[in-house]
Amino acid sequence: MSLKGKTALVTGSTSGIGLGIALGLARAGANVVLNGFGDAAAVIAEVEQFGARVGHHPADVSDPAQIAEMFAYAEREFGGVDILVNNAGIQHVASVEDFPVERWDAIIAINLSSVFHSTRLALPGMRAKGWGRIVNIASVHGQVGSVGKAAYVAAKHGVIGLTKVVGLETATSNVTCNAICPGWVLTPLVQKQIDDRAASGVDPQQAQHDLLAEKQPSLEFVTPSQLGELVLFLCSEAASQVRGAAWNIDGGWLAQ
Repeated sequence: MSLKGKTALVTGSTSGIGLGIALGLARAGANVVLNGFGDAAAVIAEVEQFGARVGHHPADVSDPAQIAEMFAYAEREFGGVDILVNNAGIQHVASVEDFPVERWDAIIAINLSSVFHSTRLALPGMRAKGWGRIVNIASVHGQVGSVGKAAYVAAKHGVIGLTKVVGLETATSNVTCNAICPGWVLTPLVQKQIDDRAASGVDPQQAQHDLLAEKQPSLEFVTPSQLGELVLFLCSEAASQVRGAAWNIDGGWLAQ
């Protein structure tokens, strides 16, 4: 499958899941607009190895004005966005009564509101071109709850709901909108949970096993490259009638 001539914007793509997706899109020939913090030069070089044209915008996606600036950059430098992958996300764990209000607001802004703002800005250009793909990285927590993750679970449920609405509103066009729902992926967010368990005296390997065993029957992490391959499928003609779906890739988590 070739995405040559298409431009993909992937939020939160300077590491982890987002970088894995960006690499997959570049490998398929797409130009890529990266977004996120950290050493952008090193990440750009990594994605450029496939011959793609690569840019970077440091927008803080909790701020709608910065999101708008990022889309203006993509329009100016790349001629717009054909593929939007809403991936940026943060996490905080605490019981509802102890959940810091500012952390709730930040998680909703980055994990949910940014998906709305990016989507509303991407859709006009996609409709004008007669083709577009929006892929929202939700989570298995968009379909089930977990103790201590009120904001994250609420946001990811919201992402799936928004995905369904956009999928319906674009149903008669060549624009599709779908969500991917990963289980455990070994990202910095998940590594912190493993480290927190290990801090109580548990062997790190045992802490990792225990984390997986509680939820993910495969006892294996989903990988960023696997998520990248699923994004590519959703960009393909074979997936042109996959609309408003929430696609689980979770090692059996939701099968239980």
